[in-house]
Amino acid sequence: MNDAADVRFFPSSDGDLAYLDTGSGDPVVLLHSGYVDHRFWYRQLPALAAEYRVIAPDVRGHGFSANASRPFRWADDLAELLRHLDAGPAVLVGVSMGGVIATDTVLEHPELVRAVVTCGAATGDFRYTDPWHTELQAENARALAAGDIDGWLDAFVRVVVGAHRTLADVDPEIPRRLRDLALHTLSKHTPDEPNRLVPVTGSWPRVPKIDVPVLAVNGGLEPADLLAAAERLAREVPDGRAEVVEGTDHYPNLEKPQEFNALLLGFLRAL
Repeated sequence: MNDAADVRFFPSSDGDLAYLDTGSGDPVVLLHSGYVDHRFWYRQLPALAAEYRVIAPDVRGHGFSANASRPFRWADDLAELLRHLDAGPAVLVGVSMGGVIATDTVLEHPELVRAVVTCGAATGDFRYTDPWHTELQAENARALAAGDIDGWLDAFVRVVVGAHRTLADVDPEIPRRLRDLALHTLSKHTPDEPNRLVPVTGSWPRVPKIDVPVLAVNGGLEPADLLAAAERLAREVPDGRAEVVEGTDHYPNLEKPQEFNALLLGFLRAL
């Protein structure tokens, strides 16, 4: 796993934002899921950096990046970084929260985006409605409110396996690393801290105007509503397609990296 020595810092308009910048070639931006940081991509970085310039930021409030001191939008932070690095238009690749950041950014700053890959996400307007996710979200909230960090981490890593498996069914390295990364991010925050994120809303009516290629890759064990939303995203843009990595849930990039990397590299090489 990369350590802090590999991280660079961009002095944004609201504190320093951390990012990894490695490899050379056309820029590919890797946007991590919630509560972790750029080290989430440890099973993609070597393969991608062999052919591309890979930029992997720590989202504000995550990893080694500054917390927000005023209202902010994910897309604006990313746009500021890409302009600072003169790295646009770039291909944006995001999992879960990172997938939302990718679609937010192509909607709000289209000139900076060459193509989009989403995974475990559609747009910021999507919400899980299945009972398993609804209960898990409630459990997360209860644990945080009670200051039960271990309980929260236990619930957090259940997303790796989803509703149909147990932790015994997956490589134990995956939940272990996710726990470590999430604990690092949690340590930056306090329970009474205000949420300063300003979400991008009203996305679906704008999706047909996304005029860059879009690839939606999702685990086949994701709930039907997420898979349907991803397929809708791929269908409603002019140049989109959806792919499923069978036998995985929310993190196909970690569970089946060879299959995920092959899909991603095939998409990138065809641009």
